[in-house]
Amino acid sequence: MTNSQVWFRGVRSSKFRHVYGVPFKRERCYDNIKITRNAHDSNFCAVNPKFVAIVTEVAGGGAFLVLPLDNTGRLDFNASRVTGHKGPVLDIKWNPFNDNIIASCSDDCTVKLWHIPDGGLSMHLTDWLVELHGHKRRVAYIEWHPTAENILLSAGFDYLIFVWDVGKGEAVKIIDCHSDVIYCMSFNRDGSLLATTCKDKKLRVIEPRRGIVLSEGQCHTGTKASKCTFLGSQGRVLTTGFSRYSDRQYAVWEQHDLSKPLVCETIDSSSGVVFPYYDYDTNMVYLAGKGDGNIRYYEVVDMPPYVHFLNQFLSGNPQRGLGFMPKRGVNTAQCEVFRFYKLHTSRGLCEPISMIVPRKSDCFQDDLYPDTAAPQPALSARDWLSGMNAPPLLISLKTGVTITTHKPRTNNKDTPALQPQDANNRKKFAFLSRETTPDYRPLGTWQRENHVNDNESVQVTEKSQKTNANQNTKFHQLQRMFGKQPGEMEPVPLYKQINHGDVFTEHELRLAFNRQGEELRIVKRQLQNSQQRVRELEQHIAALQAKLPSQNNGV
Repeated sequence: MTNSQVWFRGVRSSKFRHVYGVPFKRERCYDNIKITRNAHDSNFCAVNPKFVAIVTEVAGGGAFLVLPLDNTGRLDFNASRVTGHKGPVLDIKWNPFNDNIIASCSDDCTVKLWHIPDGGLSMHLTDWLVELHGHKRRVAYIEWHPTAENILLSAGFDYLIFVWDVGKGEAVKIIDCHSDVIYCMSFNRDGSLLATTCKDKKLRVIEPRRGIVLSEGQCHTGTKASKCTFLGSQGRVLTTGFSRYSDRQYAVWEQHDLSKPLVCETIDSSSGVVFPYYDYDTNMVYLAGKGDGNIRYYEVVDMPPYVHFLNQFLSGNPQRGLGFMPKRGVNTAQCEVFRFYKLHTSRGLCEPISMIVPRKSDCFQDDLYPDTAAPQPALSARDWLSGMNAPPLLISLKTGVTITTHKPRTNNKDTPALQPQDANNRKKFAFLSRETTPDYRPLGTWQRENHVNDNESVQVTEKSQKTNANQNTKFHQLQRMFGKQPGEMEPVPLYKQINHGDVFTEHELRLAFNRQGEELRIVKRQLQNSQQRVRELEQHIAALQAKLPSQNNGV
C-alpha cells in the first residue's frame, strides 16, 4: 500500500456536500389519508407537476387517491378516488409524456390506464381508458419507457414481463427469462436496456424488444427483496439488497460483466427494503428504506469507489413509501434539486421533503440545473419496436415558463384510446337541460305520412301539421342553438336563449348526466365484448384455414 493511500488527503470537493432536507410545514402536507397497509415492496405514491397519487386502504377492492398538487391540508373523508380495480392496487406510475394519464396494476391480474381531469376528480372514477389483460397472476410492478411513447412494461407473479403498446391495447413482447418472482425493473437513460432483480438472487440486463438476457450474475445473497437502478450513461447499475447475515448493502456493477460487483458496501443492519432513487441531472442517488426515518444520499462519480456518501436526512417518523417529483417540477428559486413525498406509517400523512443546495445568490444556478428530460417522447412506439434508440428530449429550466405536457393528437387507429371522449359535453348538458313535452293523444289518432313519387305531392297529416307548427319543441330549440344552415348567421348562445323559468338545479343536471354516463359505459362494455368475440372467431377461422393445406397435402 502506497503512502498516498495511507495518508489523509483532505475532504473531497463537491458542490452537493452540504445538501440538506427540509420537510414542508403541516399546512402544506396532505393529511387524513387512509394510506394502504399492504406489505408489498412498492412506493404506493406517484407524483408529477400536476397531481399526487396515493394508494389507499379500502375493503373489497383496490383504490388510489389523486389530488391536485395545491390541494393541501386536511382531506375530506369522502374524497373521490379511482376505484376500478377488483383487488388491491400494488403499483402506480404517471405517464412521463402526459401528466393526466396514470397507469395502475393490481391483484386482479390487470393493468389499467386512467385519465384524470385537470381540476382533479369530482366523483369516483370507475371508467378506465385502457385495460390490459395477459398476466395469469397478480401484477406487481409497472414501468413506463423513458423515451418512447405508449410503451409500458408490467411484471407479474407469473415470472413474466409484458411489453405493452397501450395505444393499441395489446402486448407486443413477453419476456420469459426469470425463474422466480421479479423484484424490480429499471430502464437505462434511452430505454434500450432493462435491468431486473429476482428472487433467485440474480441481476439481469435484458434487451426488452427481443427478450434476450445480455448479462446475468449473482446479486445480493440475502433472502429479502433487492432493487436496482441504472447510473447515468456510463453503463453501470446500482443494486440494493441484503447479505447472507441480513446486513443491508448497496453494490455497483458493470452492465456487461455481472460476475462480480465493482464495489459492494454495507449500509446498516436494519430490516426494511432499501429503494434507490437516481437523479440523472445531478448524479446523486438517494437510498431510503421502508420503515426508516432517514434518507441517505450519495454522489456518483466515474472513478472508484464510484459512490461517495454525502449526508443523510434524519426524521423520527418512519416511512411506508416515497414518491418523487420529476425535475421539471422542482422549485429552482430555492435551489431545490430533488423532492420526495413521504407516506407516514403511523399517521395518515403525505409529507413533501425538499432537498436543497445552500446558495446565497437568488439567480438561476446553471450548474445545478442542466437541461432535463422534456415531457415529450423522442420516439413513437412503432419506431422503438423497429429497433431505433434515441436519448430523451431536453428542455431548459431557466425560462421558468409553464411546461405544457404532450397530448395525443387524434383518435385514429395509430394513436387511439388515450384522450377523453367528452368533447361534446356542452351539447349533452344542453340537451339534458331542456324539458320534454309529451304527446298524450291516443295511438289511434296517429297517422303516418304517405310518401309518393318525387313529381307528386305529399299528403300532410294532422300530426305533421302540429309538429311543423310547434317551433318550441326540444328538437327545434336545439336545432336553432347548434345548427347553422348555409347563409345563416351564427346561432345565439345557449345562455341567451334559456328563460328564467327554464333554469335547472345543478343536482338535476348531475343526475341526468350520471344516467347518461352509465348508459354510455354499458354500451362501451358491450362493444368491447363484441370486439373480443370477433377476435376469437377470427383466430378460430385462421386455425381452420391453417389445417386445410395440411389435409390437402395428405390427400
